[in-house]
Amino acid sequence: MFVKQLSVFMENREGRLEQATEVLKNHQINILSLSMADTTEYGMLRMVVSDPELARETLRENGFSAMLTEVLAVRLEHQVGELHRLTHILCAEGLNIEYMYALECAGTRAMIVKVSDGAAAVEAIRRGGLELYGNQELCG
Repeated sequence: MFVKQLSVFMENREGRLEQATEVLKNHQINILSLSMADTTEYGMLRMVVSDPELARETLRENGFSAMLTEVLAVRLEHQVGELHRLTHILCAEGLNIEYMYALECAGTRAMIVKVSDGAAAVEAIRRGGLELYGNQELCG
């Protein structure tokens, strides 16, 4: 079970992030979680949003480079050792964790994870006793 993540490649300049969030706001798209990484000239904005397909299209129509990527949303309890449990499950299978960031809203807690082999990660996570969310299950 995968979640569609919206990835937006943008220039690292004043106001560009605000422009992207305005496009989403104007189309009633809710940002559920995000991560932003930057270099001196460019940034990569990764988001889980309420309507990924519409978000990608509206951002493209407004001059942004946007694409959808499949990631995992792994349900984690709010207790010591849960993140280690997830990383141990993935590393024990020889899977590389490319990046991750947290999502929490309306009582839903998850770690958004991009792994080198998504299908193998799904199997390993399920065998390890953790639960995966789909797009419809995230924050209503």
